[in-house]
Amino acid sequence: MNEKERSVQFHIQCSQGDVGKYCILPGDPGRCKAIAQRFDGAVHVKTNREFETWTGELLGERVSVVSTGIGGPSAAIAMEELANLGAHTFIRVGTCGGIELSVQSDDVVVATGAVRMEGTSREYAPIEWPAVADYQAVDALVRACKALGKPWHAGVVQSKDSFYGQHSPGRMPVSYDLEQKWQAWKRLGVLASEMEGAALFTVAAARHVRCGAVFHVIWNQEREAAGLDQKESMDTSAAIDVGVEALKLLIQEDKK
Repeated sequence: MNEKERSVQFHIQCSQGDVGKYCILPGDPGRCKAIAQRFDGAVHVKTNREFETWTGELLGERVSVVSTGIGGPSAAIAMEELANLGAHTFIRVGTCGGIELSVQSDDVVVATGAVRMEGTSREYAPIEWPAVADYQAVDALVRACKALGKPWHAGVVQSKDSFYGQHSPGRMPVSYDLEQKWQAWKRLGVLASEMEGAALFTVAAARHVRCGAVFHVIWNQEREAAGLDQKESMDTSAAIDVGVEALKLLIQEDKK
């Protein structure tokens, strides 16, 4: 039996009819209920491992929120299994650390593409393949930022596999590689660093589904290093608001 034919998907433990065609993908299971409360009539469907699923409605369309845990492998699993159940539109709502000096705590970053400094996408596409977000999703996310009056940036993010490879690169045996590449991302204008975007954009291309991503900026280590104003913010509500509003815009346009 292949994965599409399974009555219950192996990891998310959901079946046909449990999820909508439009999905929001946070990392933290603890954020799922808060996101689901923005839906109409949301109900908890299933929790298994890092995957927590809620389903409700937006504008009369069934939608779901499914957590993916941390990193590309589990995010790819969630997208694969949701696509098996008929989901075709995904909005990643997560957190990031700023790189570009203009990116500040509490800002929102909309990813137009992602640096593939992770391993999951390499099992889907050659490294020459660009991990880019779906244009319709990017457009909806930017319009949502503007409509909601959120401070926002749109551009390329870096996707990594090791959180501490970013934050403590000097103690890593491959510090020579990590530190030099970080300087390259800065010189190329990469906005922020996170851990799932590249994998999700690449899996979406392979599965022929739509995927966009919006991130809440927790802090910016480069602003701190430059002696600029710096704070740490864990309030992800702005990114959640943008993600939900963007999903509404996509649903409206699809209905047309």
